[in-house]
Amino acid sequence: MSKEQDKPAALIIGGGIAGIQAALDVADAGYPVYLVEREPSVGGRMAQLDKTFPTLDCSSCILTPKMVDVGQHPNINLMTYSEVISLERQDNTFRARVRQKPRHVDVSKCTGCGACAEACRMKGRVTSQFNAGIAQRSAIYVPFPQAVPLKYTVDPEACLYLTRGKCGKTFLCRDACPADAIDFEQEETLVDVEVGAVIVATGFDLMAPTLKPEFGYGVYPEVMTGLEFERLSSASGPTMGKIVVNDKTPQDVVFIKCVGSRDPHTGVPYCSRICCMYTAKHAHLVRDKLPDARITIFYMDVRAFGKGYEEFYDRVRDEGVIYRRGEAAEVIRRGDRVVVLAEDTLLGQPVEVEADLVVLATAVVPRADAAQVADVVGVTCSPNGFFQEAHVKMHPVETGTDGIFVAGCCQGPQDIPDTVAQAKAAAASAMVALRRLEQAEPGQQEQAE
Repeated sequence: MSKEQDKPAALIIGGGIAGIQAALDVADAGYPVYLVEREPSVGGRMAQLDKTFPTLDCSSCILTPKMVDVGQHPNINLMTYSEVISLERQDNTFRARVRQKPRHVDVSKCTGCGACAEACRMKGRVTSQFNAGIAQRSAIYVPFPQAVPLKYTVDPEACLYLTRGKCGKTFLCRDACPADAIDFEQEETLVDVEVGAVIVATGFDLMAPTLKPEFGYGVYPEVMTGLEFERLSSASGPTMGKIVVNDKTPQDVVFIKCVGSRDPHTGVPYCSRICCMYTAKHAHLVRDKLPDARITIFYMDVRAFGKGYEEFYDRVRDEGVIYRRGEAAEVIRRGDRVVVLAEDTLLGQPVEVEADLVVLATAVVPRADAAQVADVVGVTCSPNGFFQEAHVKMHPVETGTDGIFVAGCCQGPQDIPDTVAQAKAAAASAMVALRRLEQAEPGQQEQAE
């Protein structure tokens, strides 16, 4: 056993940018890491983005190298398509039980060639969660081309064999696989690991836009969420970055901010922090791709709080984007277009803006399973449903349980720079706990010269 294997390990729950950064920092310090991600690939929400504000850096250019590093790091045991189902304290350590769900694909054989997905009877008939529902995939899939690990997974809710017990006379995916990697006999496995510190980095969800039915989401195809627009405008998205709605190029685009945020009726009284800037980024992308489009943003306030954010906001306004202060009240149909009804609070009068595309900046909310994860891990949630830190100023990454830390948007809405900074802080705090545990173990005391 190597010296590194003798060291206490860390468990990191969640493989988005926060979990990835924390895992790399702890592993680079020489400690073993178990990185558990419930999806088939690491990457999280950041993997769905095209560009990042305010610098407009390519998201994949930043994230993909870190994903590859996580997959190849000798001190990181990457456990994707897995969930932590229990965590128990044992003296100064924790014993975690991890459920590894069956992929129905032998990852030791799968080469990621994609022949199985091409042959699948459900090809093009299963909603792609990675593409925010605006594209379709097969029942056997990788979430996106840069996935880590690049191994296919059978969707148990879409596969005809797993849901109905048959897939025609033959299994097209299994017959098409040149590596003979398809294995429908796979079952879930349980793995117990002992760790000295835990970092929870499970991320966030976006509020369901149907909670604001007045905006016509799901009724009018011209109305979409910011995440859907992100995939629509992305060069790696289903339209290769071409912005089209109803097979037409939109000429009038309206963005509505604070959809659900700062709204007691939706149970989201707080500011989601990222909406002002990602809406400005989206407006810039429209201007870049559709130079002649008329772009309007309805806002309550503009909160450009980060480094370079105010300058980016000014840049977008200088590009001819119209900011109108006021809350949008309703989206209605008028002929072959939709109309945004709002009140311009600076003019003190109602306004109507016709649009070919309406983009809703929906609120950042806790993950649907946040309460369940909190119960498993043994931490508390704030009144808003995010994981509660020990003290917002003095101990922003610690929880009420010694040895358990939080990082990223599971603790509250954050942008990418703050998420990465908090992940590094959580990793540093976890390393302190691991070092103390290491020094306390027999034979591990440093000898004075």
